[in-house]
Amino acid sequence: MVTGRPDINQVLSQMRDMQTQVQAPGSPVSNLAKVNNELDGAQPVERADFAEMLKNAVDNVNTLQKDATNLAQAYERGDDGVDLPQVMIGLQKSSVSFEAMTQVRNKLVDAYEKIMNMPV
Repeated sequence: MVTGRPDINQVLSQMRDMQTQVQAPGSPVSNLAKVNNELDGAQPVERADFAEMLKNAVDNVNTLQKDATNLAQAYERGDDGVDLPQVMIGLQKSSVSFEAMTQVRNKLVDAYEKIMNMPV
């Protein structure tokens, strides 16, 4: 059995763990808008603070990039607990999250420009 390759079950388990973290009730993604569906309307609508959500997203991207850098440096040093697939997955996660953040920023800038160009 080859010890350098990760077990597919481990990779799938990690992917499921990441998915549950994104969909967790306390995550910023699920706190976008909690609306109470009661008919009387007495309950206030809880809304997430946009600045807080944006800060959390940037912090998450930053953390992923730091983790990927640390993994790559550990692999380059020859640490036993770090293998190449783990490093590549970390680098890809940080790259994808950075690209997604860039796209969100581009959409926000585009929306801002459209609003500013509207006639008053």
